Amino acid sequence: MNRFHRILLITSAGLLAWLGMQAVHELGHVLGAWATGGTVERVVLHPLAISRTDLGHNPQPLVVAWAGPVVGILLPLGMWICLALARAPLAWLARFFAGFCCLANGLYIGAGSLQKVGDAGDLLRHGSPIALLWLFGLAVAPAGLAIWNGLGRHFGFGGDAPPISKAVAWGCAAALVATAAAMALVSALSESVGGPLS
Repeated sequence: MNRFHRILLITSAGLLAWLGMQAVHELGHVLGAWATGGTVERVVLHPLAISRTDLGHNPQPLVVAWAGPVVGILLPLGMWICLALARAPLAWLARFFAGFCCLANGLYIGAGSLQKVGDAGDLLRHGSPIALLWLFGLAVAPAGLAIWNGLGRHFGFGGDAPPISKAVAWGCAAALVATAAAMALVSALSESVGGPLS
């Protein structure tokens, strides 16, 4: 039974981190657009699609493009630090999420610069030097791995690993279902609005 809950925890925490990473990344683009006088036409956050933010008026495209990965790492890091300082029992899950966001955003920008795809392509088209994208990737992706260091025991790895909590495993699974449903709803509402979200 412990093996089942371990697999449930690893799978649901990983998928939840993937969906959450996309959500905070797109939130960064939205906040960047609003802060610079832009308009958001649509936010695609469907759990079965790669997320994106479609903009109408975008007077500061470079700021908006950087806002996704920057907010996408700073918000999870801030959440983890706050929970760690408060000594919250599940701060390690926030730590896992923060590490995942750093790793994903760092690889997305650093490696994406080589193919000039996604946000990396936008950053390059709007004037960011490629060396800056490499620097971001080289700083942020390894930081994610460093943040993850020592977390294996919470997922049942290592001789000193405590038993997997059934409540935590099922709680992660429930949070995954709720997050996927919320993202599908946001995506559907964004499609039905059909106009700028300002």
